[in-house]
Amino acid sequence: MTGVSAQPPLLLSVIELLGHANLRPLYEALGYRVATEFAVRKAISLLRRERPAVIVADFYFQPDFRDRVSNLESLLAAAQAWPDMRVAVLYETAHEHALDRLRQRFRIDAAFTLPVSEERLAAALTDWRP
Repeated sequence: MTGVSAQPPLLLSVIELLGHANLRPLYEALGYRVATEFAVRKAISLLRRERPAVIVADFYFQPDFRDRVSNLESLLAAAQAWPDMRVAVLYETAHEHALDRLRQRFRIDAAFTLPVSEERLAAALTDWRP
C-alpha cells in the first residue's frame, strides 16, 4: 500500500522594501514550503491560488499614501477571508504608530520589529504550524 505524503504547509513571504536577513532558511528549517513574492499584487494572486497557512510580510508606511496607511491593506483584506491563515508583519520601530492604525482595521497575528528576533519569529511559526 502506497501512501500519499502531505505537503508541508505553505508560508508566503512578501518582501517589498525592507532590507533584513534572509529568513527563508529559518522558515524551511521549521518545516514550511516557502513562496516569495516581491509585490503585493502578485502575493494576492498566489494567496488565492494556493492558500498559504502563514503570511510573513514587510510593512512600510509612507505619509503620502492618500487612501491607505501602508503597502499591506489589499493583502490583509484578502487574507481576512480565511480566519485560520496566520499573518505576521515585519516593521521598523519608527512606523509603529501606522501599524497600530492598520491593526484597528485588519487582523495581524504578530508583529516583529526589525532587526527580527529569529527566536521570537520561530516560536510564533512553530505555534502556528498546522
